[in-house]
Amino acid sequence: MPKKITMQDIADHLKISKNSVSQALSGKPGVSESTRQLIQKAAEELGYQYKTAKNGASPLKNIGLIASDFAFSQKRFFGEIYLSTEKEAINRGMNLFIHSISAHAKEHLILPPFIQNNSVDGVLILSHISNEYINKIIATGIPTVMIDHHHPLIQADAILTNNRFGAYKAVKHLLELGHQSIAFVGNVEISPSYQERWEGYQLALRENGIEPDPEVMFLHANEEEEDINQLVSQAKKQPTAWFCVNDGLGFLVLSKLQKDGIKIPQQASVCSFDNGQLSQISTPKITTMGIDLGLYGKKAVEQLSWRIDHPDEPLFELLLPTVLIERESTAGR
Repeated sequence: MPKKITMQDIADHLKISKNSVSQALSGKPGVSESTRQLIQKAAEELGYQYKTAKNGASPLKNIGLIASDFAFSQKRFFGEIYLSTEKEAINRGMNLFIHSISAHAKEHLILPPFIQNNSVDGVLILSHISNEYINKIIATGIPTVMIDHHHPLIQADAILTNNRFGAYKAVKHLLELGHQSIAFVGNVEISPSYQERWEGYQLALRENGIEPDPEVMFLHANEEEEDINQLVSQAKKQPTAWFCVNDGLGFLVLSKLQKDGIKIPQQASVCSFDNGQLSQISTPKITTMGIDLGLYGKKAVEQLSWRIDHPDEPLFELLLPTVLIERESTAGR
């Protein structure tokens, strides 16, 4: 099967920028008429094919969405982001290709075929894979946008939750209810999101004159029932409120406290993050920070579309807001 000709192939053939090719073929200003004709002639000779929207918009774009096997298995959270991404791509007349990255592919830096063949105009990376893997994709020169992940060593646009402010609002809610001893539960080494939520937790305490207490900060808590049961049982202090970095941890903490005879919320409050299914089906239902997962996909495709047409503009990160959803797991002291 012959290799599909891309805008990058035309740019390489003419020794010009891909952005110039995109502008010429989409009818946008920014290139001279002689250059436009040269590019159109090269596109025809090389066999480049594209569809132009009736309203004169950019040619049909092919984009890829990749994530680790683990991320794709988290259907409630990342599944909703994927669906919103697909919907926005369709609305924009784009072709969307999906590829799951296995542990083997990650370890050996094996890129998806559509990246190796340079057959997509842009790539969306959902959550974390590894810095080395992500940077190999970026090194191909294909415009890339991260979804729900960033790192100082990754030079790409990112669509993120405002984790610091979200955690700050959650802890502030607990403080306003009269709680002074508030635990933090989450493994800050797993994700930058959890690290940022820890930072928001600390900021809220300090702004209210409370020095964070290491004895109620569980920074390496794994989302496993056995681990959480042991953590709660062996805590040197029993806080009056627990802030958990996600709903799974919130559910496990609440369940263990109830097993130990602690009434929720009369004797202890629990607050979590994400507004996932577990926060909604627990008894009592858990106060949590809600995230608009549909907005993730919409903004990611929007940003990637813009980045494809503006490859040389500065990188930036977009922080999506969170909203406090008060339920029955939190109450005043």
